[in-house]
Amino acid sequence: MAKGYKTGGREKGTPNKLTKELRQLFKSIMEKEIENLPVLLDKLEPKDRLDIIVKLIPFVLPKIEPVRDEIDEFLF
Repeated sequence: MAKGYKTGGREKGTPNKLTKELRQLFKSIMEKEIENLPVLLDKLEPKDRLDIIVKLIPFVLPKIEPVRDEIDEFLF
C-alpha cells in the first residue's frame, strides 16, 4: 500500500461519474412522478390522501420554530 501519495483512481475533486448519472436518472424519475401526483392522489381514499399530503408538507413549507418571549426575562 502506498504511503503519502495516491497511485490510482480518480484525482481529488473529480466527480464520481456513476453517482452523477444516478442522480440525473433519479431526478428525471421524480419529475415525472411529481407531474403524476395530482392524478395519483385523486385515486386514493381521503385518509390515505391526507397521510401522503402530511408527509410531503415538510418538503414544501419550512418548519416553524417556537419563538420565546425574551422580554419577560429581562424585566424580572
